[in-house]
Amino acid sequence: MLAFVDRLSEWCGRLAGWLFVVIGGMLVYEVTARYVFMSPTIWAEEMSRFTQVWATCLAAAWVLRHRHLIAIEVGLRRMPPAMRRVVEIATMLLIVAFSAVAVVKGVPIVIDSIAQGRRSATMLEVPLWLSEIAVPIGFGFLLLQALAEAVRLMAGGTKPGGVGR
Repeated sequence: MLAFVDRLSEWCGRLAGWLFVVIGGMLVYEVTARYVFMSPTIWAEEMSRFTQVWATCLAAAWVLRHRHLIAIEVGLRRMPPAMRRVVEIATMLLIVAFSAVAVVKGVPIVIDSIAQGRRSATMLEVPLWLSEIAVPIGFGFLLLQALAEAVRLMAGGTKPGGVGR
């Protein structure tokens, strides 16, 4: 199961990376259309924001898996490995709790947006649930990865400090 969660996080990370490339392409296209051809688009700004929400939410599990999160390590470095492991397990469980809240609170928002038929206040009128659903999905993946990391730490399989440290 841990390998499946890791593969899922890797896949999400790769997809997020490509989505960031797409965002760059959309913005380059918009700038070129606006300032070279004097013909701005009606879609580039909104679609780049939409894509950024998805890319950011999908990338979270990959970032945790590879321990690329911002961390304050001054105190951790001075701790013995056993104490550091306890702190990291507690941190993973805190991420699990926060992610669970994001999923539990995010799903009703998506359901309500679908029921109400809410759309963006732009010319595209994109259904809002299409971007809102990225939050519970992304945090669901983050929850799974944090659980996997906690299990690894409890089993003693991962060095405190995470992958690659």
